[in-house]
Amino acid sequence: MNRRHFLAASAAATLPAIGTASPALPKGKAEHCIFLWLGGGMGQLDTFDPKAKAANKGPNKKAGSLYDSIETAVKGVRVCEHLPNVAKVMEHVTAVRTVNHKVIDEHAFATNLVHTGRMVSGNVTYPSIGSIIAHERGAADPSVPAYMLIGYPNVSRGPGFLGSKAGYVYLVDTTTGPAGFTRPADVDEGRAAARQKLLGTTAGHAETGSLLAEYEESQAAALRLAGPKFMRHFDLKAEPAAVRESYGGEFGQRCLLARRLVQAGVRFVEVSHNLNFLNGTGWDVHNEGIDNQHLLVQELDRALAGLIVDLKAQKLLDKTLIVLGTEFGRPPEFDGRGGRGHQGTTFSLLLAGGGLNHRGAYGTTDDLGKTIVDRTVPLPDFHATIHAALGIDPGKELMDGSRPVPITDGGKPITAMF
Repeated sequence: MNRRHFLAASAAATLPAIGTASPALPKGKAEHCIFLWLGGGMGQLDTFDPKAKAANKGPNKKAGSLYDSIETAVKGVRVCEHLPNVAKVMEHVTAVRTVNHKVIDEHAFATNLVHTGRMVSGNVTYPSIGSIIAHERGAADPSVPAYMLIGYPNVSRGPGFLGSKAGYVYLVDTTTGPAGFTRPADVDEGRAAARQKLLGTTAGHAETGSLLAEYEESQAAALRLAGPKFMRHFDLKAEPAAVRESYGGEFGQRCLLARRLVQAGVRFVEVSHNLNFLNGTGWDVHNEGIDNQHLLVQELDRALAGLIVDLKAQKLLDKTLIVLGTEFGRPPEFDGRGGRGHQGTTFSLLLAGGGLNHRGAYGTTDDLGKTIVDRTVPLPDFHATIHAALGIDPGKELMDGSRPVPITDGGKPITAMF
């Protein structure tokens, strides 16, 4: 081959074939996301990827699921016996059973990974999925925040390099709402307006992009949200008693509040299920912590099913993507006192609603739920699926100063869901 032919062949090898094109990324039509966080590590074998029932104590102790399984509304898809309400609405749900990562021994690192889609870096604080969605989509209504957190805040849930504008408003008590948004009793609309006018004479002079400018923007948002118009969304007593009761206990009431916030225009709501008092340990069921794990599963069942049914009744289910997250799963083997350790090689995360093509379950694991058999879903792919469902390009680059950072770490959406 002469030099001219060699150069021509090399150039052709680097170009796409004529008449072909890269497949278009799927783009969903969801408008909101409710992210249910099960801190501690929900065991897939005892919830959404059940296997043969085993025993965790006594002479017949062996690896497997702790509970029996039941059929669901989707033929061939089974779930734990303590999820009867979710089983009835499984046609609106996909248990992604083959999510995986390599962080298994430390809760904080795994929590950060599932929230940001990336490992901790020494020189970059990556934004959480909630902050990215808030940054890209903003609030659906300017009278509410784009991102709200019902639970305890930390850096894993924060805006990272996106800055405070992509941050959250948080609360820990559904009966009172977020702290600091209610005016003192002696400050009426008139006095508040006068104070805001006085403040306006000093605002707006900060250099664009400076910390002071960010502070002024946050202050303006806080003033906009202060008062009864925003706080009325936290009055759960405005809901019919039958609706409130359908959600169950405290976690369920948090989910009901999330529905109200979505209805008001909040783009992303994270709801934490951190009710340790139900079994003493939450979802981190080492040793005797597993003894009352079924109480957590039952609480989740009622709340998740209640949310799906209520969103459907409000004609919001196709517009609202429900995501159930946890930092890792649990192994099939039991520890010395009958509990379970940590497992990141494969575990289950959920998607529901959001206008997706649901199938009850996606991906298959082996007979012990320990090894992926088919359709592996790396964590960045799960993130990419969420972003795509909300109409966000998961490959878009965000800017950390002068450095471009893709929204996901090479994640590709699960195309079968669209």
